[in-house]
Amino acid sequence: MKRESIYEPFEVVYKTVDECPKGGHQHLFFELVYVISGTGVQCVNKNRFSYRPGHMMLLIPDDCHSFDVEMTTEFFFLRFNDIYLKSGAFGADDIQRLEYILQNANHEPGCILKHQTDKLLVQAIVAAIAREQQQPDLYNKEVVRQLVNTLIVIVARNIARYMPRQVTANTDEKALDILNYIQNNIYYPEKIRAEAVSKHFGISDNYLGRYFKKHTSETMQQYITNYRVKLIQARLLHSDMRIVEIADELGFTDESHLNKFFRKQAGASPTVFRKQGQKMVQAL
Repeated sequence: MKRESIYEPFEVVYKTVDECPKGGHQHLFFELVYVISGTGVQCVNKNRFSYRPGHMMLLIPDDCHSFDVEMTTEFFFLRFNDIYLKSGAFGADDIQRLEYILQNANHEPGCILKHQTDKLLVQAIVAAIAREQQQPDLYNKEVVRQLVNTLIVIVARNIARYMPRQVTANTDEKALDILNYIQNNIYYPEKIRAEAVSKHFGISDNYLGRYFKKHTSETMQQYITNYRVKLIQARLLHSDMRIVEIADELGFTDESHLNKFFRKQAGASPTVFRKQGQKMVQAL
């Protein structure tokens, strides 16, 4: 599968398409995709999301994605990499948190803008960047750079609102490493058992439990449970995967095991949640 690169710290592209110009592909950079006009379906890592004007999606490095364009679509693409995040565009204290938030957004498909005020703000920023690029003037590049920085921070804010509350500016670095390890291995239950995590980080089970709760305000098992529920909900709302396929992907012994787990945590069966949730998503 083709993996694309960029050769500048960031790139801004406006493109109008009647069909996806290429099939499934991956990037070596972050990409923000804003829909100016048109409708269709975006496929990211087997999850499908129906897009329309005003939606913004985030793709992180190595996401596999493609578009199925239904009505001619005008896209705004902002592509940037780790080099840009570390280039001095952001404060030193913010870089690690921004990287963590952006890197761990890949399990939440769909529009990342959760509040109408931010949707209006992003719409205005995208239009302002277009004006700056189309009408050469003094300090065009500097203005575009500041607008790009603002856009990245708005996106990070929207993602952070719906990430677990333990991700804060003061979260200890090792705690972030443990959270990152759990998220990367959430599909492999044997790797996220306490003894496996303890062994990986070279600390005792007892210390791991105390340390995790101190820095996240919840036990590691609570975090894993809540995170698995979020992943199941995302698959139910944004993919055509059968429940048995979701169970297999997330390491449940069978469909019955997933049903029992999800009903206990979410208060409804996966089938009921999917039917009710998809109606809400379509209304947004």
